[in-house]
Amino acid sequence: MNLNKLRAKRSPRLMIIPMIDIIFFLLVFFMMSTLSMVEQQTIPVNLPQAASAQSDKPSSIAVTITQAGRILFDQEDIPLEMVRKRAQIALANQNDILFVIKSDRQTEYGKVVAVLDEMKLAGAARIAIATERKDRSWN
Repeated sequence: MNLNKLRAKRSPRLMIIPMIDIIFFLLVFFMMSTLSMVEQQTIPVNLPQAASAQSDKPSSIAVTITQAGRILFDQEDIPLEMVRKRAQIALANQNDILFVIKSDRQTEYGKVVAVLDEMKLAGAARIAIATERKDRSWN
């Protein structure tokens, strides 16, 4: 009598469904954890597009001009007359600081020029204008 025939031979099975669940759980975990690591303290402005757009450097101060004409110097709402004073204070703390002007595309052009003029009168040598990267189409 052959005992091997009486025993049910079961080959090991690889359970793929629990493994897929674990992989999706890890994917969601890492996506959520990276989103919480990014500190987003921005004022919503609709930036114009440019093909040569670059991201701003960490040693920079954002000067935001909203569509309504409000000026935000590093997240603080100030009048136009205070832009020169605030830029001079920032330049006294760090001489090679970069000022990034972020203006809504619907903002009055004269307001942007006035802010730029105040920054130049304060002695700022490094001023950039923030833009969004324009997608190039080959059509």
